[in-house]
Amino acid sequence: MSQPVPVTIVLPMSPHLLERIGAVSSRLDVTYLSRTQRYVYRDGRPLWAGYAEEPAPEEDTGEARRALDEILARTEVLLTNPMTPDDILDRAPALRWLQLTSAGVDRLLTTPVVQSGNVTVTTASGLHAVPISEYILGAIIAFAKGFPGAIQKQHDHLWQPHLPRELEGATAGILGLGAIGKRAAELCKGLGMRVLAIRRSAERRMTGAEAGEPAIDELLPRSELHTLLAESDYVVLAVPLTEESRGMIGEAELRAIKPGAVIVNIARGAVIDQPALISALRAGHLGGAALDVTDPEPLPADHELWDVPNVMITPHISGGTPRYMDRAIDIFVENLEKYLAGEPLRNVVDPKRGY
Repeated sequence: MSQPVPVTIVLPMSPHLLERIGAVSSRLDVTYLSRTQRYVYRDGRPLWAGYAEEPAPEEDTGEARRALDEILARTEVLLTNPMTPDDILDRAPALRWLQLTSAGVDRLLTTPVVQSGNVTVTTASGLHAVPISEYILGAIIAFAKGFPGAIQKQHDHLWQPHLPRELEGATAGILGLGAIGKRAAELCKGLGMRVLAIRRSAERRMTGAEAGEPAIDELLPRSELHTLLAESDYVVLAVPLTEESRGMIGEAELRAIKPGAVIVNIARGAVIDQPALISALRAGHLGGAALDVTDPEPLPADHELWDVPNVMITPHISGGTPRYMDRAIDIFVENLEKYLAGEPLRNVVDPKRGY
């Protein structure tokens, strides 16, 4: 029999998901740590389950840290969230693969575990495609039909009719064509919208059919960002936060945007120059902005963005869904099977690329 593969899971998880992981192979030696519960799987079956009497690892007391470090010292595979400690390489010298439950890796990008090249780091990229694309479509519909203003009028007890817009024939411009951008394009196309998109790797302007993207009318290179902005009624930001994308929507880009257009940002707050965005909104150049992300987060209660006209702010919840962990474990289980078979893993982070 092959050598056991020590797997450590450090995050809250339902028992049925833990069972799915433990059932992948009898080679797995799985230890699960949550705030109070401890599960141990050996040979594909539960060996022990119960409640810890010692303090939880998250509390980082001396005793709890020693107990956690004993487990981490032999860990080959670690499943956790992106709040991984900077010294994880010292505490887990046998670590070969770190699977994150987040789609992004910007919090860890400059840390030794990503930069060392000794550990394969993978994300859960793709699991947000359904909830976030639905959020994007909901935000577009909300502004097209004037829902934010209507809710304010209801609050003020005003019966003041307005003229909603149709989405059929309007143009959606999508920046970033990962899983989220692609599904958002499909939803917009389903409403009869014209869809433009920018993909980082595109070298020239081409039709979606040429690019193998049937939901997209035209695919543009990064150099034609201003063209996309000038032609779009709704601009969707769905790019990862990298040095290249940080501040990619600045004053010049906001001046280039079609007057009356709406921005939907589900990427990261730092992708937009926020003061410039506020100025463009106050000047009436933009028709509105749906912001699920801001800079900083949480947005302070006294921040002026709260009171800017035609802004809809949500607290970074566009990817939220009761099915989040189920989808994250789908990806982890798929990668576990690949890892055990010696095959390339899904969603491997490239430090040079930034995601």
